[in-house]
Amino acid sequence: MAEEKAIFIGIARQGEDERKVAEYLDELAFLAETAGAVPDRRFIQKVDKPEKSTYIRSGKLEEIAQYCEDNGIAYAIFDDELTGMQQRNIEKIIKCSAVIDRTGLILEIFAQRAKTSYAKMQVELARYNYMLPRLAGMWTHLERQRGGHGTRGGMGETQIEIDRRIVKERITRLKEQLKKVDRQMATQRSNRGRMVRLALVGYTNVGKSTIMNLLAKSDVFAENKLFATLDTTVRKVVVENVPFLLSDTVGFIRKLPTQLIEAFKSTLDEVREADILLHVVDISHGGFEEQIAVVERTLSDIGAKNKPVYVIFNKTDAYSYDEYDEFSLEPKGKENYTLEELKNSWIAKENTPCIFISAKQRTGIEKLRNDIYKMVSEIHAGRYPFNNFLY
Repeated sequence: MAEEKAIFIGIARQGEDERKVAEYLDELAFLAETAGAVPDRRFIQKVDKPEKSTYIRSGKLEEIAQYCEDNGIAYAIFDDELTGMQQRNIEKIIKCSAVIDRTGLILEIFAQRAKTSYAKMQVELARYNYMLPRLAGMWTHLERQRGGHGTRGGMGETQIEIDRRIVKERITRLKEQLKKVDRQMATQRSNRGRMVRLALVGYTNVGKSTIMNLLAKSDVFAENKLFATLDTTVRKVVVENVPFLLSDTVGFIRKLPTQLIEAFKSTLDEVREADILLHVVDISHGGFEEQIAVVERTLSDIGAKNKPVYVIFNKTDAYSYDEYDEFSLEPKGKENYTLEELKNSWIAKENTPCIFISAKQRTGIEKLRNDIYKMVSEIHAGRYPFNNFLY
C-alpha cells in the first residue's frame, strides 16, 4: 500500500454498542497504518444485518462515495469480510483505488511482513485461497464478447475457468511444497527430544517478542506494529540450572482469516506441542478482556485449548484508569479500577496463575523468571526423575 488516505466502514448491529464498533475501527485503522496507508475518516451504520448485495445501505454508500471523490481517498476498507458480489457492487459505486475488506487487509500485511521463503509460501497459499471464490466477475468487462447463438459460453466464462484452473494448480503446488517443509520442521521438533517447551501466545502487538528477548537474551525483531513476527522463533533458555525451549509465535487478532490459520498450521504446531502456554496480555488496552477471549477461541480452533496457561499481563507502565466518583449512581466499571485493584481481581480468580509486568521497563521480570523456573522444574523433574539438572 502506498501512503495514501484510507477510510473505514463498519456496521453496528442490533443491540451492539456503537463505542465497541468504533474501537474495532480503531484497530482497523492501526492495521491500515501497518500496511502503509494514512487513516482518514470512519463511517458506521446501524443495521439489523449487512445488506446482501452491498454490505451497507445504498444511501450510506452514496455518501461514502461522494466523500471519497471530494477528499481524494485511495482505499475504502470494510471491517468485515465482503463476499465477491458485495465487493463488485461496492466498487461500481465507490470510485477509489481499491475496496478492501478486513481479511484482504490482514493478508496484505502478512505479505509485506513475510521474510523467509516458508512464510512467503504460507501467505501466498492464504491469498490464493482467499482469491479463488472471488474470481467470478473479474472478467465482466468481457460480457459483451459472449456469443449470441444460443450458447452459454463465451470469452469471459472461458477466462474465468482458465483463472480458476491456474489458481487451483498453484494452490496444489504450494501445499506440496509446504508439506515438505512441514516434515522438515516436524523432524527438527522431534530432534529436540523431550525438552520442556514453552510458547508465547497472545493478541498481536502485546509485547511477546520483547519478552522473548528478555528471557532468551536474544534479538528477535520487536516493533510497535501489528504482526511484527510471522516466523516462529525458538530459543533454548536456561533459568538457574533448568533448560527449556521458548518459542515466539505469530500474534492472533479478532477475525483472524481462516485462510491464514490453515496456511500457518505448521507454524502453530509449536503452540500445540508446548507444555505450557505463556499468554501475554496488553493490560493497558481498554478491550484487553475481549482480546483474551479472542486468543482463547483461536487456541481452541487450533487444538490447544487444554494446555496449562500462565498469563503475563504486560505494559503496566502504560496502564491508566478513570477516577471513580464515589457519589456516582453508575456502578464502578473495569475502566475505574486502579492497577492494584485489577491485580487483586485477577489474582483472586481460581486457576488463573498470572503476573503483572512491564517488559519495556523490565518491571517484574525477575519474578517472571522465578515463576517459569518453578513451572519448568516441576515438569522437568517428572520427565527426568534421576537428572540433577547438571548441564
